[in-house]
Amino acid sequence: MLTLKAYQQSALAVLTQFLTDTRSKPVADAYAAILAGQNRTGEAYQALFGDVPCVCLRVPTGGGKTIMAAHAVAMAGKAVLDSDAPIALWLTPSDTIRTQTLEALANARHPYRQALAQYFGDRVRVCDLESLQTISPQDVGKSAVVIVATIQSFNVTDTAKRNVYSFFEELAPHFDNLPPHLATGLETVKEADLLTQPFLTTQDLGRVKYSVANWMNLQRPIVIVDEAHNNRTDRFFKSLGRVNPSCVIEMTATPVPGNNVLYHVAAAELKAEQMIKLPIVLAEHPQGWRDCLRDAVLTRDRLEVAAQREPDYVRPIALVQAMPINGEATVAVVRAHMIEQENIPADQIAVATGTQKELDGINLFDPACPIRYVITVEALKEGWDCSFAYVLVSLQSVNSSKDVEQLLGRVLRMPYAKNRTQESLNRAYAHIVADNFAQAAATLKDRMVQNMGFEKLETASLIIPQQQPLLLSGGKGGASTLNRTGYPAMPVLPDCHIDLPQVPDIQHWPDELRQVVQVMQTTQGATVLLKGEVSSEILAQAEVFISNAMPAKAREKVKEQFDAHRAVRQAMRAPSQLGLDFAAIPQLCLDLDGHLEVVERETLSSLGDWSLLDHQVQLAGFTITETVHSFEIDVNGAKVTYRHTDAQLLLLNETVSHTSQQDLIRWLDVEVRQSDIGQAQMQAYLVKMVTHLIADRKLTLTALVRARFQLAQALVKEVARLRQMAMARGFQGRLGDMAVPGVEDLAHYSFHYQPGQYPARLMYQGSYEFSKHFYPAIHDLREKTQAGVETEEFRCARAIDAHVKVKQWVRNIERQEKFSFWLPTATDYFYPDFVAELVDGRVLAVEYKGEPYRTNDDSREKQQVGHQWEQSSGGRCLFLFAVERDHDGRDVAQQIAQKIG
Repeated sequence: MLTLKAYQQSALAVLTQFLTDTRSKPVADAYAAILAGQNRTGEAYQALFGDVPCVCLRVPTGGGKTIMAAHAVAMAGKAVLDSDAPIALWLTPSDTIRTQTLEALANARHPYRQALAQYFGDRVRVCDLESLQTISPQDVGKSAVVIVATIQSFNVTDTAKRNVYSFFEELAPHFDNLPPHLATGLETVKEADLLTQPFLTTQDLGRVKYSVANWMNLQRPIVIVDEAHNNRTDRFFKSLGRVNPSCVIEMTATPVPGNNVLYHVAAAELKAEQMIKLPIVLAEHPQGWRDCLRDAVLTRDRLEVAAQREPDYVRPIALVQAMPINGEATVAVVRAHMIEQENIPADQIAVATGTQKELDGINLFDPACPIRYVITVEALKEGWDCSFAYVLVSLQSVNSSKDVEQLLGRVLRMPYAKNRTQESLNRAYAHIVADNFAQAAATLKDRMVQNMGFEKLETASLIIPQQQPLLLSGGKGGASTLNRTGYPAMPVLPDCHIDLPQVPDIQHWPDELRQVVQVMQTTQGATVLLKGEVSSEILAQAEVFISNAMPAKAREKVKEQFDAHRAVRQAMRAPSQLGLDFAAIPQLCLDLDGHLEVVERETLSSLGDWSLLDHQVQLAGFTITETVHSFEIDVNGAKVTYRHTDAQLLLLNETVSHTSQQDLIRWLDVEVRQSDIGQAQMQAYLVKMVTHLIADRKLTLTALVRARFQLAQALVKEVARLRQMAMARGFQGRLGDMAVPGVEDLAHYSFHYQPGQYPARLMYQGSYEFSKHFYPAIHDLREKTQAGVETEEFRCARAIDAHVKVKQWVRNIERQEKFSFWLPTATDYFYPDFVAELVDGRVLAVEYKGEPYRTNDDSREKQQVGHQWEQSSGGRCLFLFAVERDHDGRDVAQQIAQKIG
């Protein structure tokens, strides 16, 4: 079974929290609260289905949207419907994708079906609209039912023209004894139905249709919408509204306004989790398609040599996008050229177009398969996927090339979803017919942003120019050329091309600027060229003068281009890109029974030496209030109201009398299960708790069964509270014993920043160029506030970057325990804001706190832990709790200088 990646878990956790919150507060308020936690502002919730939650998870191409959707079915079922057997309607953008998704979800060995089985076991029914009649009323409420259909199946104005709205007598058992109030809102038989369904008569007019749409309306399905950006019409919203969804979860890489993006996964997160190959090594070919194809063949050949040193079988494949039929480099011409001029065996070439389908039935992963080149024109067949694709070759004009993003998405996927031992195989490669790098890169960036779910700033640092032998050597980090200091030689920076709507007047610009600027008039206006080796100061000066020479409406575009160029410069100069390593960072350890152990959560949990049975059972804040028409469950002030008119609640009431107290305890045992608590202890605790709620709190067993999902949530929080109390006692009692390991043990008890594993979000895009940050991008660092004032954390980062004794540094990412350095606390992990390696080999961790937070309990604990880390390291580690001004009046830069010495 595939384990979800960290970013997938985070996205689904946010989704679950949002859906849970909508039970006790307005949807718009729940949405705003989630966005506030992500520091996102100005994004109002669009109520597309009234008070039905409708949100989107934005995941770039290659991020595993489908498996996330499979997990979301169960999570949404519990959060919205209080059901462990929900009905889900899974909508796909095309029939091809529908067929593939249906087959995968129905296949017990496929990861998608295994994701469902993780929650439902064998209680899963997967079907399409045509086989829905096989679902009996007895299946509903006992098994999860996933119906896979195309969006087009529902998307109509005249419902008489779609089978999903047609009358089916086979569905009659699902409508038996339908209460009148539930029939309200269901579609009835109309005159138009008599014309399309002859067995209906005038006597049926006004009768509730036994239709698939009406059946779904009763079940309030969870709706999953794949590639949701494709359908944003009023007709689509009305069509979806007919099935009465309990929630709508949209999955797409490229949302549009109104998609209500709840969570955005960054491309760097996919790279850190080894899902995709990045950066993209781009080569432009101004001389034409033959040169482009020749160099692409050489690139693929070099990669195949590197692949021979891989433990796993990898056969690099090039995807060649030929010109359309009226072009010069058509499929036939390209194929003949490859065979006759590049000496490529014919059996290594496959053509995949609308008329030639030479990939059909071919397993490209088979070591016996000879195919190394795939020639196409527009795009490959929907759903085609082969992570052996490494090289994109676009022979079409860079200005007219279409579908390049679909092919690029193929070459981004990482074989076996794990990094290769040969660094050259951890990158994707693109050869494009274009006049210069900036032109080719701009094309790829636009495609990645518009159609693949990448952010503009991400793409700037993810596309780098080809520089041989630096990027194709296969050595660590790809670096092979060393300068006199023993460090990798700095790469030659690309020229800066700034496209403008008009020709700027440079006559009065400073001489030092005019000497490095070249202005070229174009049909669209002008292009200003600055040679790649210009200093940061000259670059900043150029931005000011160019921007001032442009109309106000063009200045934002100028800024975007300069920001993108700075990101490229940062990426190419970043130590991690040049093959450098970051020093090992010692972690706090404890000697437990003669063995060193890093102080992780599991360690802290065991320090408390606690048992659930040692505590008096209580569930403060959990109440159930019953009225004639509804009942409310109150969990710590968050009231969730249920109405007896709810169809699922009626079914639940019918089964309550058959649910014993032991049945409830067994169910809770599964829902509340904890990895560090034995089952016998948990079951004994649950017996005590349920007995307490019934005997002492006077809650009926019927009420507890009806509220079992909220009861499980309350119990999870109560167990966490008891564990936290024990951990805090154990932590404080052993903090003085925690220590950094000796040099001889450092390799086993330290954290290492790894190249390419930095899941940055909300990346820095200021005008100041940092020169020592280990990674190409800088996570969540703002240069200025909305008022235009430099932020305190930016000043701290700049002071670190500017210090002469700092070799390199990292903006540490919070809540990323796999990819960031952390220290333990009694409650969780503590992630210092910045970690720096000094030129003398020491390591400095800096935690910055603004004035309102410098003296709170959280800050005091972090200071204690950081002090222990430093004091126990024998001078190898330094910890600074930085503030805007310390008690001696020193600013951040002075505090850093004093700490380093």
